[in-house]
Amino acid sequence: MSFVITTYVPEALVMASDSRQSVKLERKNEETGEKLPVVETVSSDFVYKTFLLEKQKVGVSSYGDALLGGVNTESHIKRFAEEKLEDNDDVTSISEKLLEFFKEKFPKANTAFHVSGFKKEGKKSIPYVYVCHIAKNERNRVNVKPDEKEKIIYGSAWGGQGDVMASILNPGKAMGPDGKVHDVFKTPILWDAMTVQDTIDFTIYAVRTTIDTMRFQARPKNVGGPIDVLLITSKEAKWIQRKELHGEMSSGLGANF
Repeated sequence: MSFVITTYVPEALVMASDSRQSVKLERKNEETGEKLPVVETVSSDFVYKTFLLEKQKVGVSSYGDALLGGVNTESHIKRFAEEKLEDNDDVTSISEKLLEFFKEKFPKANTAFHVSGFKKEGKKSIPYVYVCHIAKNERNRVNVKPDEKEKIIYGSAWGGQGDVMASILNPGKAMGPDGKVHDVFKTPILWDAMTVQDTIDFTIYAVRTTIDTMRFQARPKNVGGPIDVLLITSKEAKWIQRKELHGEMSSGLGANF
């Protein structure tokens, strides 16, 4: 499982993701052929789930099934960029091509993507945030009002293991002192007034809170590892933080020989 998030405010788009990859292993008794309980285990804490298409200044985050055809999503994204993209592609054409690329190869994959970037319309740079799902063959723009497609809205969209953040931010129900169930309304976040730095902080908070909350819950720990953060503005797209390949990490306890 994964947790990815895209936060969209007037000045920027911020995308972030965790780095954990978990797999489910189907087993059977070698003597009887009887199926054994499925085992879910962590296979890596160093998986890239957010990607920057540098020439187009568009970000892509993936979640859901990560191994398609036995190959991780990162490899498929690299091949997609090499084979399908042109320098003049924008966030809309990329989201269309991305869905078509994966739909052709893996039509039943329970894999989804956030695709985000700015597009020049006249003299204005307009933010676009799409959510694409392969198996459902869906591509929806989420940063506009459902009934007014030209009306841009600000907020946050997440995918994967989103129940932790949903319980914090979304309205719900709770038992009151009178023993009755009441609606619980959450204090709103002023997305329209959020600065770029606050947007970065919130996006990291969302991933970190999900990881830390799941640590204490009696559930599979399938969100974790380093947090990658991508910033996209109308002028540039750059990494705020991204894990890097490295050698052996020194403990500082080594002896001299």
